[in-house]
Amino acid sequence: MNALAATSRNFRKAGRILGLDSKLEKSLLIPFREIKVECTIPKDDGSLVSYVGFRVQHDNARGPMKGGIRYHPEVDPDEVNALAQLMTWKTAVADIPYGGAKGGIGCNPKELSNSELERLTRVFTQKIHDLIGIHTDIPAPDMGTNAQTMAWILDEYSKFHGHSPAVVTGKPIDLGGSLGREAATGRGVVFATEALLAESGKSIRDMTFVIQGFGNVGSWAARLIHERGGKVIAVSDITGAVKNANGIDIPELLKHKESTGSLINFNGGDSMDANEILVHECDVLIPCALGGVLNRENAADVKAKFIIEAANHPTDPEADEILSKRGVIILPDIYANAGGVTVSYFEWVQNIQGFMWDEDKVNNELRRYMIRAFHNIKDMCQSHSCDLRMGAFTLGVNRVARATLLRGWEA
Repeated sequence: MNALAATSRNFRKAGRILGLDSKLEKSLLIPFREIKVECTIPKDDGSLVSYVGFRVQHDNARGPMKGGIRYHPEVDPDEVNALAQLMTWKTAVADIPYGGAKGGIGCNPKELSNSELERLTRVFTQKIHDLIGIHTDIPAPDMGTNAQTMAWILDEYSKFHGHSPAVVTGKPIDLGGSLGREAATGRGVVFATEALLAESGKSIRDMTFVIQGFGNVGSWAARLIHERGGKVIAVSDITGAVKNANGIDIPELLKHKESTGSLINFNGGDSMDANEILVHECDVLIPCALGGVLNRENAADVKAKFIIEAANHPTDPEADEILSKRGVIILPDIYANAGGVTVSYFEWVQNIQGFMWDEDKVNNELRRYMIRAFHNIKDMCQSHSCDLRMGAFTLGVNRVARATLLRGWEA
């Protein structure tokens, strides 16, 4: 099931639990605005090339829309739509005053030079500058984009609207980015894991962890779990996988990956088949890579007791049912990976105030938001006798529905 179908299915389920009016339900699903633009740029060799850019602005009932921009060959309207909708529920779950958006350009950033990427980003910004803004829609980095991409968007946008650091988040620190932003999603995953384990009277130091995906989110989660005394026994990424039943020395693995660009030939563990990582024996499984990795083919073989969804949509609905029947507790993506957008919100607040926070304040606020959201989800689980995924969806959808009704949606 693709991400849009799965997201819509979870939304409808939440709507039934909440008893939403069918007309309101339909209006909450329909995006506020969908933008499609042609971005034509000269390549370094002088030839012209054209790429299609998208921005889906899903909902602004609770505040300006927020979401990443990805550069990827398979960016398509359906996926962007699903991710924009997910951002609406995610920002509501975290209780930050935003709605959801998502964007992207259908290109392969690895095939473009730095100057071509800059030209493409500037042309895309020229086409959408009057549809984004500090109080309208605030982009952020996503797959294939980074702080440099945001710097180009900020510069191009500011040519039209004056100096506007709050128009994007995930910027370089020198241009008003927030301290703690780089680690925020991984740190949020760890705070969410701590909140979940505390429910069972356990802590991170009691547990063994398997982490699928060792990019920004996975590597930060692994580092912070290691610091807290948790035992990370297997890690994988696109280059390979490594395991050590006694626990991997994560700082050493990070050094190895930085120097070699890969996880293979690491002295502190044995290599393993990356396809086996999801069914490896452990207490806590953290998928941090692509969507749909847990499906009906492998769900019955998962040995973890807890799954923390650090990636977007890693668990297919069919796998969800199989895992739930087996008593596996799943912490859903719309809560578990909300640390990134929460610190993006802190960055935006700092830019608007023109007053920057120190890193301890950022991390302490993030912890407060993540723990509060977990308790709000648990309250919904108790009120509606549902699992954590539906607890999170009912929480998010209910907040957006209430805001929509209070604003007078039929007026």
